[in-house]
Amino acid sequence: MSRPLSPPRRRAAALALTGLAALGLVVGAVAPASAATTGKPTPAPTGPAAPDPIPRVAEGDLATAPYMGWSSYSLQVYTGENHIIDADQIIAQSDAMHDKLQQFGYNRINIDAAWNDGFDAHGRPTPSAEHYPDGLQTVIDHVHANGQEIGLYFIPGVGPEVYEAALPVWNAPGCTTHDIAKQPLTKADYWGIGYALDFENPCTTAYIESMAAMLEDWGVDFVKFDSVTPGSGISDLSIDARADVAAWSKALHSRGIWFELSWALDPAYADYWREHADGWRVDWDVECYCENDAMVSWQTISRTFGKAEEWWRHTGPGGFADFDSLNVGNGRMDGLTADERRTAATLWAMQAAQFFTGDDLTRLDKLGIELLTNKEVIAIDQAGIPAHPVSSDTKRPVWASLQDDGSYAVALYNLGTSAADITVDWTSIGLADGKNKVRDVWARKDIGTHTTGYTADAVPPHGVRLLRVTPPRGVESTVNGDAIQVGYSGDWHRSGGDEVAATSQDLAVSVLAPGEEAPAAGDTSHRIVTLNDTSPEIAYSGSWNHSTGRGVGDHENDVHWTEKVGDSVSLTFRGTGIRYITEKDESQGRATVTLDGEAAGTADASLPAGTARQAQQVVWSATGLDDGEHTVTLTMQDGRFMLLDRFDIEQVNLLDPNAIAVPQGAAEATRIALGRDAGELTGIANGTTALKAGVDWTIDGGDVVLSAAYLSSLKAGQTALRFSFRGDVADDVQTASGEAWTDLTFTGTGVTWIAPTAPDQGEVRVFIDGKLVKTVDTHADTRRTQQELYAVSGLKRGEHRIVVQKATGDVIRSDAFRFTR
Repeated sequence: MSRPLSPPRRRAAALALTGLAALGLVVGAVAPASAATTGKPTPAPTGPAAPDPIPRVAEGDLATAPYMGWSSYSLQVYTGENHIIDADQIIAQSDAMHDKLQQFGYNRINIDAAWNDGFDAHGRPTPSAEHYPDGLQTVIDHVHANGQEIGLYFIPGVGPEVYEAALPVWNAPGCTTHDIAKQPLTKADYWGIGYALDFENPCTTAYIESMAAMLEDWGVDFVKFDSVTPGSGISDLSIDARADVAAWSKALHSRGIWFELSWALDPAYADYWREHADGWRVDWDVECYCENDAMVSWQTISRTFGKAEEWWRHTGPGGFADFDSLNVGNGRMDGLTADERRTAATLWAMQAAQFFTGDDLTRLDKLGIELLTNKEVIAIDQAGIPAHPVSSDTKRPVWASLQDDGSYAVALYNLGTSAADITVDWTSIGLADGKNKVRDVWARKDIGTHTTGYTADAVPPHGVRLLRVTPPRGVESTVNGDAIQVGYSGDWHRSGGDEVAATSQDLAVSVLAPGEEAPAAGDTSHRIVTLNDTSPEIAYSGSWNHSTGRGVGDHENDVHWTEKVGDSVSLTFRGTGIRYITEKDESQGRATVTLDGEAAGTADASLPAGTARQAQQVVWSATGLDDGEHTVTLTMQDGRFMLLDRFDIEQVNLLDPNAIAVPQGAAEATRIALGRDAGELTGIANGTTALKAGVDWTIDGGDVVLSAAYLSSLKAGQTALRFSFRGDVADDVQTASGEAWTDLTFTGTGVTWIAPTAPDQGEVRVFIDGKLVKTVDTHADTRRTQQELYAVSGLKRGEHRIVVQKATGDVIRSDAFRFTR
């Protein structure tokens, strides 16, 4: 949100993209539900040809890589004045960029709010005579002469003065600026500066076109469009700027002008933003509003991790995430330590975020220059491949991305307050063990080969270690279906209840001493999984704090809390129900709730004045959901505080019964019915000790039979036996009906297609390098995960393409490819 300081295509259903990059990917072996294919592929004598690849970015799309440059707003906030956008100041920043940063790719100058002070005879904004006494065109021409592009700031709607003036719309006979406002008049933006537009009136589109034509005449290359809703703190559709976005998009893109949206865009509409914009702000302002003290704070940087997790699947070529200004150029002004500055730059680069700074480019310090000009870091950002979270440790997360050359970018972050060793296992990023070469990107130094993973020693508080991991030939990589290199054509969607997650459930075993009675049987139809407020699955957005030791009955004696209306908390979970549990108190208020992108009521934690505090209260719940993945978001609406104590997730029971009682030393064999296909059971363990399959337990049809000998060996008391079940790779799956295919282009010698089998699936065609090599039957009586349905090895090392195409059945599902370098 660049608050005015003075008055006035790819991905998702996407997936119509293909991995064009010559990856260094590798895969293994196996085939249909019945058999695998190994060795060189044998082309079928006849059959259809493989479909042609689809470019990752459509021809003419501007968003081929994150933009790099400078924006004025952070300095406007820092100084508390708008003089930073004066002509001489903008020219100074442009010249400094030209001298210090332009050779590294920085080429955009964005002038933010307050550049205009009136309107022309057609109701279009005019540049401020105070800021630009010789005219804004002089500044634009100077920026262009430096080989740079220039951008300006706009918001939705029409200003009241322009509306009242009823001016003729340029090049639209019969249209006036009084015609274009929606009636009755309603506000168009967060601040209530302008009136909402009536897009049922063609005069409105003509007005937007007239502004785009004016910008084209001026030579403007970029537009930042602020206060876009749903987002900008308002997602209840009481203000909805989507029609504005569509109209501006058409007008600007037809003229080759970049279109950037702001701020805190609602991810429920990610496909819409991607369709119409080149980038979009995912959070509130990065500035801390610490006038003449600091530009940003660690809190405004660290909260971005939650947004990165929320948005990474929705960004990339065709539309990039905007984390706001990367203010790491001057330690005296930025408000961050040296380690925090490096962490911020790493996060922006790893997530392929727009790489622009708001620092005073005339005053960059030595570290600032180093951080902003490291070519290896810039290359990671400009590759346009957002990283995904590998570990869910909220204090020491690991993020990684497979690069188009087959290497991996890996970031090990320490968000905690003390130094820590942080480890990444290669298998966790999809890379097989091998002599994988590791390079420290910030140090620009190779640090040897590491076979199973790498441990970064003593990563400082709020620090990071950024690695480039390069596998040798012969090492395999597993590429999950949501990787940017995997292409799709057809009506594909991710998960949506089609996925089967890896999971586990404990069987409670009461071993009864002589004379002891068995406990009463409990509910075996469902189970409850409790997530404390510190659970890494929970994503907080805004100014949340953590309190411990309150002594008022909190679950695990802690809560998260915020005082800021508009702050939110989100959780993506798998199950059939959820409960939001927190304290109720007179200081609490209401929170709006969305479930899977739809309004789902209000959570009210308030109590009348004088009423005693009530801990661990259910203030909102949902039950009867489809068994699958869901996302709930709660946004503070009013009250002094909003708290989160815990979430309770209701999940389907996988063990029947889920509790048994046996006599000590004299147990009988006990049968446990499984709620999943028995082939999905990967093991049973008692603590860290695995039970022996075929000895301690056996499979009989769809049941597990625990042996009498094992149960009789248990000591009196309570024991938990953990049953673990396999799931889809990364707990997600891609599904399509109708005509559909998926592909991967890789550099290597072999590839394997991994997918589930299921009753609603049928035959698929497999193509290697354009030739039909096999038709695979993916039908089965039950849903089974991670089946290696096709594999080939022994290909001549080089670039190859595998295509998997639906032939019969209701749907096709695809999970991952594994390729061998």
